[in-house]
Amino acid sequence: MKKSSLLNALIIVLCLPFIAHAKTVDVKMISNGPNGERGFVPAVVYLHSGDSVHFIAQDFGHNAVSIPGMLPEGAKPFAGQMSQDLTVRFSKAGIYGYKCLPHYFMGMVGLVVVDNKNNEQAVKNIEQPGAAKEAFDKLFSQVDQKKF
Repeated sequence: MKKSSLLNALIIVLCLPFIAHAKTVDVKMISNGPNGERGFVPAVVYLHSGDSVHFIAQDFGHNAVSIPGMLPEGAKPFAGQMSQDLTVRFSKAGIYGYKCLPHYFMGMVGLVVVDNKNNEQAVKNIEQPGAAKEAFDKLFSQVDQKKF
């Protein structure tokens, strides 16, 4: 085996433990759960860069869509199809705000926090319609209590 091939194989083997540690967190989109749950469950998710969220369309009529202005700088927006699962990999550190498009004004929103909350003030400054404002206030209260 050539030295360059051996070196490449060694690099791959050394990187595997880091790749294998990326996790996926399930977030259910629920209309009426057995314990009264509604919306995104859980509504706040804490990740490390490279981790993913699997949005599960547990009930019909929901989707997960990023909210313009509620993303870290350089992060790509995402938009799931109605009543379909969606997996999103998060690679930029910061807070991501998202919504269920038809239930946004009713407060069906959530947050993904990746590594830190450096963009928190910018994300909080985004104007929210209807019950989404109150819902985000509660979610940010949870985030503010978390140590990073």
